[in-house]
Amino acid sequence: MGRTRAEAWRELVDTARRTVADGLVVGTSGNVSVRVGDTVLVTPSGVAYDRLGPDELCAVDLDGRQVAGELRPTSELPLHLAVYRATGAAAVVHTHAVHATAVSTLVDELPAVHYMTAALGGPVRVAPYATYGSEELAAHALAALRDRSGCLLRNHGTIVYGDSLRQAYDNTAQLEWMCRVWLAAASVPGRTPTLLPPEELDRVAARLRDYGQRDDGRRDDGGRD
Repeated sequence: MGRTRAEAWRELVDTARRTVADGLVVGTSGNVSVRVGDTVLVTPSGVAYDRLGPDELCAVDLDGRQVAGELRPTSELPLHLAVYRATGAAAVVHTHAVHATAVSTLVDELPAVHYMTAALGGPVRVAPYATYGSEELAAHALAALRDRSGCLLRNHGTIVYGDSLRQAYDNTAQLEWMCRVWLAAASVPGRTPTLLPPEELDRVAARLRDYGQRDDGRRDDGGRD
């Protein structure tokens, strides 16, 4: 049985607050959404996450028409809806994480500096810059997300989707960490970071599919440490 809107909204609010606590956004920047059937619950525009409660639910349909709540949806709604229309995403997390945003200004792709690159489908592309909230930005992001579940937005931040809000958030945090690693390694004078080849990423991706708790309750640690 699927979740109710109220249950999904509580998880969304908790996740939005976590983006602030973990330093992935500042103030009301960034946004979070989750899909429940043909409805998308999304953080509202310009409202501090610690002020959001169970009565501030903000929901739209897949065409962007508001179906619940009185608060105006995030200005990045076109970006979120584009991802839902083009993929099987259950949730989307957008942040202005410091290291990821820095990397977006330096390269066209975050290379495979760590095996968790595989969790996002491969080296993470950087979508060309476009004004926030625009259809142009959404189109650039979709192109960068081809065969990927996350990308960087030039001079802007990150966009990551997943099969659950937890997965989308965890991979967002992982992406920020990998950007920090790359910046640290690439800053060493006279040294070039080693990169993992595609075949190793394929092996890791296969192991990650079986990672976690199995039905018998035993843990399979074959993927992440």
